[in-house]
Amino acid sequence: MKLRVASAIIWTCVSLLIVLPLTAWTALALWYHLSTTPVEGIVAACVFILLGLGSMAALFTRHRVKGAVCFALAFGGLLIWWSTITPPDHGEWAPEVARQTTGALRGDVLTLSDVREFEWRSESDFDDRWRERSYDLSKLKSVDLFLSYWGGPQMAHLIISFGFDGGEQLAWSIEVRRKKNGQYSPIADAFKTDTVVYLATSERDTVRLRTNVRGEDVRLYRLRMLPEQARALLLRYVEEANALSAKPAFYNSITTNCTTAVAKMIRAMGGNLPLDWRLIINGYLPGYLYDRGAVVTTIPLSQVTALARIDDRAKAADQSSDFSRLIRVGVPSPR
Repeated sequence: MKLRVASAIIWTCVSLLIVLPLTAWTALALWYHLSTTPVEGIVAACVFILLGLGSMAALFTRHRVKGAVCFALAFGGLLIWWSTITPPDHGEWAPEVARQTTGALRGDVLTLSDVREFEWRSESDFDDRWRERSYDLSKLKSVDLFLSYWGGPQMAHLIISFGFDGGEQLAWSIEVRRKKNGQYSPIADAFKTDTVVYLATSERDTVRLRTNVRGEDVRLYRLRMLPEQARALLLRYVEEANALSAKPAFYNSITTNCTTAVAKMIRAMGGNLPLDWRLIINGYLPGYLYDRGAVVTTIPLSQVTALARIDDRAKAADQSSDFSRLIRVGVPSPR
């Protein structure tokens, strides 16, 4: 008898731990995808919350099995509906994410279409420029990482920049493909609300936008990476961009964001990049890079971080054609 009671208690507790988060997730999914009018989203979310609460209440009665089965059937039906939601091929995108970069390699020459080179005066006032650019990969010599802090010290946007002999820089930014007048929401973007776009840009575009226009705290870390590794990573960006051009994918603020996508690419290339919480809470990524020896380690991490701040130099170099070189002055390199 005691064993039966204990088993019932354990089963009930485990079921609660499953039903509660699934109810919350489902309510948010319904809210974001059935909100063509405010009432629809609220009603759908509330109905499922009531179902979840009813199922949880049933766990404490002799109807616990019926309650669990009803919830499982309802959630299973929702998963079937969820699987039918696919990323759109076309849309009225915001101008800065209106195009998806694509590329082709012939020998050592990489030609990219739709490289973004906007001239930003404000977030709503800019010159819309998309270019075709070619890069000689035999002259690829460096890889740098930018972190642009937009959500406090915990969250930052990651940009990878490839440097070539002669000073040219090619920056890649993995971003949410927002619709016109759409707003970025890390919660909404975990529920199939926007697609992802891989953008090749100039640093005067994507870095200057964040330092000089948005006023974000941007930091630059120079990475230790062999030329063949840099080439493989760059070509992986191109491969992913081409794949998205052929078949769009949803952005996910937890599993497919600017940091985790880069981590996946490095692992796919055979790189050793162990799982770490700092790949998700990426504001602390510099500590992870320091521990792995990917940035300069001859000085303390606190000093590396302090020297990485480029905001003042970026503002001073605002209109300079030498923007990329000037923002790197004083930033330590492991090379």
